[in-house]
Amino acid sequence: MTAASTAVPLLEARALSFHRQDEPVFAPLDFQLRAGELALVEGDNGSGKTTLLRMLAGLLHTSAGELRWRGEPLQRERCAGEILFLGHQLGLKADLSPRENLRIAVGLHGAREGASVTTVLARIGLRGYEDEPVRRLSAGQKKRAALARLLLLPASLWLLDEPYANLDRIGIALVNDLLESHTDAGGAAMVTSHGAVSFHGGEPRRIRMHD
Repeated sequence: MTAASTAVPLLEARALSFHRQDEPVFAPLDFQLRAGELALVEGDNGSGKTTLLRMLAGLLHTSAGELRWRGEPLQRERCAGEILFLGHQLGLKADLSPRENLRIAVGLHGAREGASVTTVLARIGLRGYEDEPVRRLSAGQKKRAALARLLLLPASLWLLDEPYANLDRIGIALVNDLLESHTDAGGAAMVTSHGAVSFHGGEPRRIRMHD
């Protein structure tokens, strides 16, 4: 038995479910996610994948079951800044530049050790577009600006809902590289995707959504 297998899970769900108009969106879920792990959230369209990630991010209330963070009941104020959600809505202010958007994010949550807005934007592929208003960027560039938060903010858990959308082949490879680096450094991630994940750090954990 390895140390990783005996460590307290970073995130744990017990009989977790979400109801909309008194009807369950998905069957009760039980899963654990440990530091250094990647989990793929799988299921048909409408099975509740996005709903699950939004609930874990604190954007939706749990209808039933329990969520635990580092072995304790999950309280949003205690893990603020440790869980980072990236969904279809990118959370960018259109009239601000990528640099300005990232500075706001750092003001709220701080920056990862050794990371700066300038170096992160260069690595993410936005060199030369740092000060362009987001509304003038292409869909792929907007996605990269949102992905830059993953590199910059000191979150332990990434919740990524279709992170490959609007990205070209190079952008898809970039996301896979970010996931590898994050889990290698002891972070964890939950990802919904239709097949673009290429992970070399072992078999990802799989969470299957059922109606």
